[in-house]
Amino acid sequence: MKEIILITGGARSGKSTYAERLALSLSKEPVYVATARIWDEEFRRRVERHRERRGPEWANIEEEKRLGRLDVRGRVVLTDCLTLWCTNFFYYLQGDVDRALEEARREFDAFTAQEATFIFVTNEIGLGGTSDNELQRRFTDLLGWMNQYVAARADRVVLMVSGIPVTIKPDMTHEDL
Repeated sequence: MKEIILITGGARSGKSTYAERLALSLSKEPVYVATARIWDEEFRRRVERHRERRGPEWANIEEEKRLGRLDVRGRVVLTDCLTLWCTNFFYYLQGDVDRALEEARREFDAFTAQEATFIFVTNEIGLGGTSDNELQRRFTDLLGWMNQYVAARADRVVLMVSGIPVTIKPDMTHEDL
């Protein structure tokens, strides 16, 4: 059965740890799709800590953009994270929000057309104030619109607050208002 789960929240809110526990509760051999591009040495160390936290039961795939070409039928798949994935489109398309959003949506749709359980991790970067940096404002727009796109298609959305999961969908949606 196909299911899409979105886990969102702020930095260090417990999103990835919660998503990993959820995936392991659903499968003894989940798939981990890492979307990060290694930008510098500090970030490389972060990625290594994430890898070390996961055990040998995980099938690991690294894919910066083209999720739609991955065959994950019948699997539980954790994609961590949409924020870094959207960063890759934004970077390669030189900040063109419309094209980045179009390509990300197309890849998401192709990826999630498969019969699988999909768990996506993303950041809520728009909870703070509006940046004085134009590039950051454009990226916030891109990620906000992509998060809305994924959340609208998700069967379940969980907001992580200080390590506590708060289910926000299916409990109540905008259609209920």
